[in-house]
Amino acid sequence: MSLFKARDWWSTILGEKEEFDQGCLCVADVDNSGSGQDKIIVGSYMGYLRIFNPHPVKPGEGVQPEDLLLEVQLRDPILQVEVGKFVSGTEGLHLAVLHCRKLCVYAVSGTLGNVEHGNQYQIKLMYEHNLQRTACNMTYGPFGGVKGRDLICIQSMDGMLMLFEQESYAFGRFLPGFLLPGPLTYSSRTDSFITVSSCRQVESYKYQVLAFATDADERQETEQQKLSSGKRLAVDWVLNIGEQALDICVVSFNQAVSSVFVLGERNFFCLKDNGQIRFMKKLDYSPSCFIPYCSVKEGTINTLVGNHSKMLNVYQDVTLKWATQLPHVPVSVKVANLQDLKGVIVTLSDNGHLQCSYLGTDPSLFQAPRVDSREINYEEFDAEMKELQKIIKEATKTQDILPKSKKHRDLIVTAEVSPDLDAESQAIDSEVKAEAVPSVTVKVTIQSKVTAQKPSLAVCVQAPLAVTCDQFIFDDLEPDSSETVVLSVFLKGNCSPSELEGNCVVSYNTPTGIVKVAQCNFRLPLRLICFPAQPSKAANHKLTIDTNKPPISFLTIFPDFVDPSEDDQANVLGFQFLTGSKTTLLASKTSQRYRIQSDQLEDLWLITKELTLRLEEHFKKQNCKDFACTFSGSIPLQEYFELIDRHFELRLNAEKFQELLSERAVQFRAIERRLLTRFKDKTPAPLQHLDTLLEGTFREVIALADAAEENQANMFQAFTKLKSATHLVIMLISLWQKLSTDQVAILEATFLPLAEDTQELGWEETVDAAISYLLRTCLSKSSKEQALTLSSQLCMPKDTSRLKKNITLFCDRLAKGGRLSLSTDSATQQAAVMPGGCATIPESDLEERTVIPGSAATFPNHSQIAKQKSKPGLSEDAAEETEKP
Repeated sequence: MSLFKARDWWSTILGEKEEFDQGCLCVADVDNSGSGQDKIIVGSYMGYLRIFNPHPVKPGEGVQPEDLLLEVQLRDPILQVEVGKFVSGTEGLHLAVLHCRKLCVYAVSGTLGNVEHGNQYQIKLMYEHNLQRTACNMTYGPFGGVKGRDLICIQSMDGMLMLFEQESYAFGRFLPGFLLPGPLTYSSRTDSFITVSSCRQVESYKYQVLAFATDADERQETEQQKLSSGKRLAVDWVLNIGEQALDICVVSFNQAVSSVFVLGERNFFCLKDNGQIRFMKKLDYSPSCFIPYCSVKEGTINTLVGNHSKMLNVYQDVTLKWATQLPHVPVSVKVANLQDLKGVIVTLSDNGHLQCSYLGTDPSLFQAPRVDSREINYEEFDAEMKELQKIIKEATKTQDILPKSKKHRDLIVTAEVSPDLDAESQAIDSEVKAEAVPSVTVKVTIQSKVTAQKPSLAVCVQAPLAVTCDQFIFDDLEPDSSETVVLSVFLKGNCSPSELEGNCVVSYNTPTGIVKVAQCNFRLPLRLICFPAQPSKAANHKLTIDTNKPPISFLTIFPDFVDPSEDDQANVLGFQFLTGSKTTLLASKTSQRYRIQSDQLEDLWLITKELTLRLEEHFKKQNCKDFACTFSGSIPLQEYFELIDRHFELRLNAEKFQELLSERAVQFRAIERRLLTRFKDKTPAPLQHLDTLLEGTFREVIALADAAEENQANMFQAFTKLKSATHLVIMLISLWQKLSTDQVAILEATFLPLAEDTQELGWEETVDAAISYLLRTCLSKSSKEQALTLSSQLCMPKDTSRLKKNITLFCDRLAKGGRLSLSTDSATQQAAVMPGGCATIPESDLEERTVIPGSAATFPNHSQIAKQKSKPGLSEDAAEETEKP
């Protein structure tokens, strides 16, 4: 990279928190020393004027005190500085400083010093002009072909060109069609002013036309101007460049014709004197400044172009000759002669980084050291090799690739859920229609063992649950420090969630710049979404869970829902959800069974999961390792299919609403176009009830949008219910077939592939593709099924019949002894042992039952175990009631 970096010859930082722009830099022999060496003049928006004469002892050295010739603070911000022959009676150079409402011309002079402090410089005000309008920029030159002096032209913010003949004001003219000021320059070859208007076109105005023209703004004309002879201001030539210009520069060297250079936002133009394009260069970056300078090749011009990527490009006409890296983004660039060094590049950034640099490379002075000729000790090499091989062998013994990082984590995040609900609920904007919506406090603690930079914490819970604050940003954590935040979780949507788990994720940067993530999960209490209620005697859906241990009293495993004074709650318990539904839990006194019943299938899931978790925790505390739950009833596929159909119906409705909205929007725009045509017509014509049609279409669009929004909310609730029922079906299948943890993970990945449901990628087509893959791989019956190819594109199906048939076939294959795995070896699957007591269902019988509407697919365990019987009465031994086939 050293080949392409600008070589630092001299640099300094100007002031503190000062701002600079394009016109704040100028290089010239401002003190008229006659040595041919330029001085660097810099003005800032804070009003500071500085003049430098760099004299580094060696390249790259910082600023020396004697390098600053002059520093003075003026009262007003400095917009632009220029050096020229601005004082009458002398051809010496003077400094012109443009303020917002004032133009000042100074003489810079130096006095030889008699002491070691060196020469002393001061500025003397020669004259000033108070401006009636706010200035934007200025240019200078021998206007009208005058000899030995320069005139000044100032452009105001409202488009007036004010011309000054040194100490006196000449005249002012308004530019026609002015909106915003642009860059301004003067061409001495054609005696014209060149600017870029708001119409994004380059415009040239002759000085003679300006001098003899009347004011372009009639509101500014006086009676004397109206009566005086003159003509309206006319443009000499115009060129449309199609973009706003950043700067304009006119150059005329001995070996090249006069050219006008225009730097646009994306292009670089070179124009002739008459406005014709000589050449243009399309830039693939965003430029910030430029300066043309003399080229060594005859007929060409070199140009320095700085950009916002801190690069300085050197072009010879349109050919890129060199690219160099700068330490800052330049807003102004000049070429100067400093200390007998010609062609020094002077750049200035907007925050005051002033640098003098040159192009070139530094030769590498590194020389490879001589290799000592010594004899090789093979015994030492062998011993070192054995030691290294021993270390490698020890490191590759373990199969876990992250054994140490788990034990010695740099940052640990923990979440502690309060055992009790909040005394005062923190629920915000909840849609639940219950009297009170409870909330629970979660305390998240971050402990860092190393320096953690820019740590941020994200707390996620599944909708319809919500948190009071889900994003936290901390200051950098020092080693052995910690941060703690407290938040509350509550039920926001008017439906029960499918999961009562949350996740905390902390992302941070290490001092070396590596991004790391630490996370933890937390479990929310069941009391957050339901409360104790009177048990229900009748229910539409019932499930029976078998265990291998005697039933446990609900006083023990559900102490937060049971009143200890009521003994009748030891075996029967009711749960009332905040959304209005109710679920009942029963425990048999004589058998090892539990029954869960409810009017809604999805409401069984959370209670069933909570029951199994609390039973496992109870027996784990008693050091009982052989506790197990099983399920021997029928999988409620028919009720599950009804939830699938409901969700799919809402997806179809959403598609219809989208089509109708698109049609009405096209109609609305068409009516708007016709109305606009009528209104633009010079001869008014009747609207022919177009306004009535527009209003009616607008109401239809609003009504359709409201209906689509309501359908979206219903679809979200249906998807949440579908996820709850899917979790329940997965649990029942795993208990029924006694699946391992890996097989349950495959089952969850198959039935729950999406966290969110969208129109582009929905649950139905994704699950159908996953089940079809399993049926053709690990659950296939023959190699012919494995040879079938699956569609590589997922699209919304026309109906759910194929999905429901595949789910039924999937359960049947599991009942016949199929086992879930990611291996496609059919021989292994065929040799799988049938689970004990599982009777198979004939394929023909299965297909017949899937065609009949309203049927329920059953997968019995034993021939004597049949469908559970539903009775209206509620008895203590209801979980034991069965009916024979």
